Amino acid sequence: MSVRLYAMTCGWITMPMPMLMYGTEGKLKIPVPVYFIRHPKGAVLFDSGLSMAVQTDGAKALGPMEPFFDIHFEANEEVSARLAAVDMDPGKVDFLVSSHLHFDHCGGNALIPNARWIIQKREWEAGTIPESIEANHYQSEDFDLGHDRIEANGEHDVFRDGTVRCIPTHGHTPGHQSMVIETETGPVVLCGDACYLRQTIEEMRLPARGGVHDEQAMRASLEKLRALQKAGAKLMYGHDPDFWADIPQAPIALA
Repeated sequence: MSVRLYAMTCGWITMPMPMLMYGTEGKLKIPVPVYFIRHPKGAVLFDSGLSMAVQTDGAKALGPMEPFFDIHFEANEEVSARLAAVDMDPGKVDFLVSSHLHFDHCGGNALIPNARWIIQKREWEAGTIPESIEANHYQSEDFDLGHDRIEANGEHDVFRDGTVRCIPTHGHTPGHQSMVIETETGPVVLCGDACYLRQTIEEMRLPARGGVHDEQAMRASLEKLRALQKAGAKLMYGHDPDFWADIPQAPIALA
């Protein structure tokens, strides 16, 4: 079956480099990626980007995290507008997959109202415990919206044909997941925040201490991604601005 994959950026964020990689200094302006998958059996969105509250209020909408981020998010960069580039009604997306519950990955969930929401069970559970919400800097208003929820417990095959698979890549958060898409040109892995930058996996360098939930688990997830890369998969790094400068965006298909 033919699967089409589209990449799109829904705004940009300027943030401290050590939050992306230890041993660094300064700030980096990073893209906020979202992916649309058109499958013969349905439409899938991987992550949803920033919320409209962030668009209107900037970093103030992030509460305690405001001091760390500068937001660059203009009208028509929200996920619902970006889906228009591929002639997709956001109300008709079948599955919404969240890599994890941080504001730049599930902030646009409200704009995808009718999709079944696929989240790792352990990530959802972390998002329901006040202490975990605080420790992981979650904002419940981004994701606790009443979607029909599928709680994946490990690998989840969306269409049960092997072409669109969620794979656990825990560590960045308690239940982070990535996605493997089998395209006509080969497998593509949507890393999410399991691998921020190309340099992350090349040097196996994690964020500064405090910027990752479980260092050992995140290293194991990077090894899993590295193995997929060595087997021929193309990795889509989560927030690498140099990498994203060369990525074709919707309405041009990535694969």
